[in-house]
Amino acid sequence: MTAPEAGRGIGNGDREAERTTTFGFPRDSFRILHVSTGNVCRSPITERLTRHFVAERLGVLGGGLIVESAGTWGHEGAPMEANAEAVLAEFGADTSGFVGRELLDEHVIMADLVLTATRDHRAQVISMGHSAGLRTFTLKEFTRLVRAIDPATLPPLEDGVVARARALVRAAAALRGWLLAPTAEADEVFDPYGAPLPFFRSIGDEIHEALDPVVTALTGVPTRM
Repeated sequence: MTAPEAGRGIGNGDREAERTTTFGFPRDSFRILHVSTGNVCRSPITERLTRHFVAERLGVLGGGLIVESAGTWGHEGAPMEANAEAVLAEFGADTSGFVGRELLDEHVIMADLVLTATRDHRAQVISMGHSAGLRTFTLKEFTRLVRAIDPATLPPLEDGVVARARALVRAAAALRGWLLAPTAEADEVFDPYGAPLPFFRSIGDEIHEALDPVVTALTGVPTRM
């Protein structure tokens, strides 16, 4: 038995859904939604590091790529935790203007890729419906799948980040079930809420390590040493 080829099993209806939003407007963007519990620690770190690393690779966060976050028990309107801000500042990422959000149906509907901190978060997103199953992963799960995808099978960056990102999600979804986590905890990013700065730093390093191959696959540009 061999693993399915990336992109197989996508019907005409699915391809049409990729081109238009639920509201019928042209889709010239690709939305990444990061999800944790309170949307004040893990998902803000992941959101702002994603933006930062993409901008480092491409010189700007653009090309239709939109990066957002929300929480399953989100502290609506709250700032991110001070230690989360400190970790982001150490990476050189922008922390300004962040406001916590509670996860809503519209966030899941509009997202092209949902990356969660834990398996429980992933289950909660999928339980909301909106055909979210094929585009919702834990961050570390998605990283594991992305590492197994041959970059040569993805559209070149000249075709745009949006086309490349959509192909990446299709390829990862096709591999799910073939590349299982070595342990149940391997796909988890643990909650640093209330922890001291050193623990926040360790979580920031985990998220950085998980994001690096994802951003490289999205942009086609490796880390600049």
